Amino acid sequence: MSIKVIERSTPAAWLTELPPMGMDAKSISADFRRYFSHTLGRDRHTKYAHYMYEALVLTLRDRLWERWKDTRYAYEEDRGVRRAYYLSMEFLMGRALSNAMLNLGVTEPVSKALYDMGLTLEELTECENDAGLGNGGLGRLAACFMDSCATLRLPVVGYGIRYAYGMFRQRIENGHQIEEPDHWLRSGNLWELERTEYTQRIKFGGRTEGFLKADGEMGWRWLDTHDVLAVPYDLPIPGYHNGTVNTLRLWSAAATDEFDFEDFNSGSYTEAVGAKNMAENITMVLYPNDATESGKELRLRQQYFLASASLQDVLRQWVRIHGEDFSEFAAKNCFQLNDTHPSISVAEMMRLLMDEHGLTWDQSWAITSKVMAYTNHTLLPEALERWPVRLFRQLLPRILDVIYEINARFLAEVARRWPGDIERQRRMSLIEEGYEQQVRMAYLAIVGSTSVNGVAALHSELLKQGLFLDFYELWPEKFNNKTNGVTQRRWLAGCNPGLNALITETIGSGWVTHLDELKKLAPLADDAKFQAKWRQIKLDNKVRLASLVEADCGVTFNTAALFDVQVKRMHEYKRQLLNILHVIHLYDRIKRGDTANWTPRCVLIGGKAAPGYYMAKLIIKLTCNVAKVINNDPAVGDKLKMAFLPNYRVSAMELICPGTDLSEQISTAGKEASGTGNMKFMMNGAVTIGTLDGANIEIREECGDENFFLFGLTAQEVEERRQSYNPVEIIHSDPDIARVMQLLESAHFNQFEQGIFDPILHSLTSPHDPWLTIADFRGFIDAQQQAALAYQDQKRWTRMSILNTATSGKFSTDRTMLEYNAEIWKLNPLPEMPLAEAKPAAKSTSGVGSK
Repeated sequence: MSIKVIERSTPAAWLTELPPMGMDAKSISADFRRYFSHTLGRDRHTKYAHYMYEALVLTLRDRLWERWKDTRYAYEEDRGVRRAYYLSMEFLMGRALSNAMLNLGVTEPVSKALYDMGLTLEELTECENDAGLGNGGLGRLAACFMDSCATLRLPVVGYGIRYAYGMFRQRIENGHQIEEPDHWLRSGNLWELERTEYTQRIKFGGRTEGFLKADGEMGWRWLDTHDVLAVPYDLPIPGYHNGTVNTLRLWSAAATDEFDFEDFNSGSYTEAVGAKNMAENITMVLYPNDATESGKELRLRQQYFLASASLQDVLRQWVRIHGEDFSEFAAKNCFQLNDTHPSISVAEMMRLLMDEHGLTWDQSWAITSKVMAYTNHTLLPEALERWPVRLFRQLLPRILDVIYEINARFLAEVARRWPGDIERQRRMSLIEEGYEQQVRMAYLAIVGSTSVNGVAALHSELLKQGLFLDFYELWPEKFNNKTNGVTQRRWLAGCNPGLNALITETIGSGWVTHLDELKKLAPLADDAKFQAKWRQIKLDNKVRLASLVEADCGVTFNTAALFDVQVKRMHEYKRQLLNILHVIHLYDRIKRGDTANWTPRCVLIGGKAAPGYYMAKLIIKLTCNVAKVINNDPAVGDKLKMAFLPNYRVSAMELICPGTDLSEQISTAGKEASGTGNMKFMMNGAVTIGTLDGANIEIREECGDENFFLFGLTAQEVEERRQSYNPVEIIHSDPDIARVMQLLESAHFNQFEQGIFDPILHSLTSPHDPWLTIADFRGFIDAQQQAALAYQDQKRWTRMSILNTATSGKFSTDRTMLEYNAEIWKLNPLPEMPLAEAKPAAKSTSGVGSK
């Protein structure tokens, strides 16, 4: 694809400087009608709400655009401003409409304008597709980070990939997960702005060739490459009521040429468009299944595509202002690598500085090692990406050269620190030896970064003492902790309007930007009138959640019951299986007549399993089978209900977390890096049942032991128990557990699918089960019984709920971002820009025509 950019002199002021747009209902209504009738060409026969949704987006987009422009101008006016760039393979943005209205401060005038036209905001909101550009917590965290950076007015730009197909749409058929394409862009994306003038060229394949430079130094060329274009699409990220709109730049792949015209004319149509299709495949789908060789190749292509396009873009902007003088580059720029996926940025930055801008190795390394910062999100060794050297040599030969040189110089430093310790050099090498050599991408990120952080206190400590111990002993000053958070704008103010109104009425609206102010609610935890209002809001939210469950699952939840919820990515370490075992235990109690002092309970589980993850898919199947037996047994009735929510997504979570009573955070201690769902539930007044894992530890410290249901082994006890773990002995010594296992072994939940759950039974009873599910089962049963009894005392439960919300202030991404900024980025916030009041537009404004 050839992109032609024609430059001309700077536009006159009359073309770019316009009066501010009105933020009142009348101005919004006028623009809405103009867009609907003229821009979209709709008339009185139009019945589809989607076109009305589009008209509303265009109306709000104009108001975002003018603040976006002012923000860019503010950055440009301060040429010396230090900036940060957040590189992430995932940005799980969800829906943008409600968030844009909230942060612009126009929810009420928009609602009034729509009401006056006979429309409802809820109807139009449902027309928006979730922007499914992420898999789970990692991508949602990135989205929360962007919101907080804009709200704090920090000059941070996000860089990601504009996947045409996001995380698959999940359908459940006979209990099995069925993956369907999630073409979230099928109706376009009116929130984005294509910026073809900033297209970058990305190299793949080819070969490297050395040459002697004029100064006598050795240089390298990357030749005979198969290039791909990276076309940027910008999304506006509005701050809350501050006039700041930051940028998320997403890259889309395009071919350098549409097709080979000679091949096309000769009838070779497939070959003619082959290059185009191969190029566009890079950004076609989020996370291809890397169980295959082609999947691995595509995954590596995606990661390099993101890194190269983003770094070239930043260097382009630097050169435009500063020329080829990079002496101040490290002082003015910082790149935060969100997990291991973008770690190839270390080698790519070296290549660009040396090969494209003529710097020496030492000059380039001095810059690279100061501007890169690495966030680790996993304690699972298998999740730390490694790529075959063979694949690197095939796809990225010049990058492999750079990695080898980084490794040689690094191992020389290790040898100086620990002379003769060959074993340590082997452990720390960026190249893992074995049947096939692998590049250890996490190690590349550590070696090339100035900062390495975990995302919860326990996680960061376990990184230092386990996974990255060798590196911590070499560079202890690099390691730090940044406990995750979530943005309260979306995850309380936006998704829980009832609670938002009550809190604001009680303590004012300051908590929306200073979440610590929620602690003012604590003295009201025992106030009877306040408790009654709190309970009513929770009930209203449970009604909304029950409607979602009935619509998506066909299961009726009794809103008076305890709503017990576990929604997250399906993975064995997150132990949805432990939750299912407990549900079977409750079912067994009901069938045996052990129902004295019973607490009715509705259990909801939701999450997607990676397409190639057999055990996670089997756990979904077990969940559905158990639910089917329970929900169709008249003897169980309303005492117990269970549902698996298909296609768990951001917009579903916005209904789930306000309506949840009990939040399940039950991972094997030492396995969950942090978690963010636990924070969303806490913020909305759910009480946590969980292990001492990830951020659960800090949640319990904040809310108090009495407002958290704790069970299970600690991370240290888990390691000790592994040495002599005997699950069969535990099963035989505990009648409750034995009955649960007997129901599973007798195929009670799979009478017509004999043997289907044998792999689950084998994993539960294996002494090598890494998740120690049976070891924690007794403690889980007891903690669940405590929760059930506590729920019967509604005054006590409401008090616990209020105190969980009141003590959730620490878990705002505002706090997280301030810590990143104070200790890593060191950015100066922009001066606050005035937010236009809800007033009519100036008479000279011509609405849509002015844009």
